[in-house]
Amino acid sequence: MTATALESQLIVGATLFVLGVIGFLTRRNLILIMLSAELMLHGVSINLTAFSRYHGNPQGQVFTIFVLTIAACEAGLGLSLILSLYQRRKSLDVLLWGKLGEDDLPVFTSPSNLPVQVP
Repeated sequence: MTATALESQLIVGATLFVLGVIGFLTRRNLILIMLSAELMLHGVSINLTAFSRYHGNPQGQVFTIFVLTIAACEAGLGLSLILSLYQRRKSLDVLLWGKLGEDDLPVFTSPSNLPVQVP
């Protein structure tokens, strides 16, 4: 692999990563946030594969396969959580994640907030 081919692959990977970061930080829809995180992961995977191929070492490509397998599992879990949120709130707004807790739990007070008894 030549240096120009490596450079072009790194540019594509970096572009995917930057687009993923922008989407992750600017969106409020949970599905779009998850897709942006996957886009970042694929950008990093392209860079890892490009470096692996440039150096003639297959370890980076094998690691990329493992990362993509874990990403598929993560996507399934994330989609199930998003589906659960949608069934409860009928919206995919990210601000509704804070309201998923139970309502009847007692409020935790730290020991520093308790009154101190002085003899």
